[in-house]
Amino acid sequence: MERFPSVLLIGLRGSGKTTLGRELAQRLHRPFIDLDDETKAQLHCSTIGQAWEKYGESGFRQAEVRALKRVLSKTGQVVALGGGTPTAPGAREVIEQAQLAKTAYVIYLRAGAHTLRERLGKCDLTDRPSLTGTDTIAEIDLILARRDGLYRSLADEVIDVDGVDMRTTLRELVSLF
Repeated sequence: MERFPSVLLIGLRGSGKTTLGRELAQRLHRPFIDLDDETKAQLHCSTIGQAWEKYGESGFRQAEVRALKRVLSKTGQVVALGGGTPTAPGAREVIEQAQLAKTAYVIYLRAGAHTLRERLGKCDLTDRPSLTGTDTIAEIDLILARRDGLYRSLADEVIDVDGVDMRTTLRELVSLF
């Protein structure tokens, strides 16, 4: 079997990284990794909220980059990055190095603020810390504005998920490989 780069899914909370990542991995017969799970395990915490409370954002982001490096030491996986992973100090460079080495292919699942609010409004967000000190739904516009450019600059492919059902998006993802 030829070497298959790891597929890194990036995007904001609610963009579908984990849900689509699991399905994509199954379709491609590849392992699925949720970087949030890897980071929580590394910090010996059961939730993201607990990890943030215990280590703060800085400690969490440092652990996240260590987990990212460990995950990227292997190829052939589908990896859902945390929404803030690309913003963690050093993460962008780790991702770009993997892209240059052709061991990672980055897909940005881009959703507009309206779609993200709608999706997250249906979720239990008690485990998700606010990134701005406000309500996690209210902060979506600001976080999207802050991160969209970074996500776009890292992406090998941008897939717009606004108004598109999961099956259609999954078909588009599978067609890339």
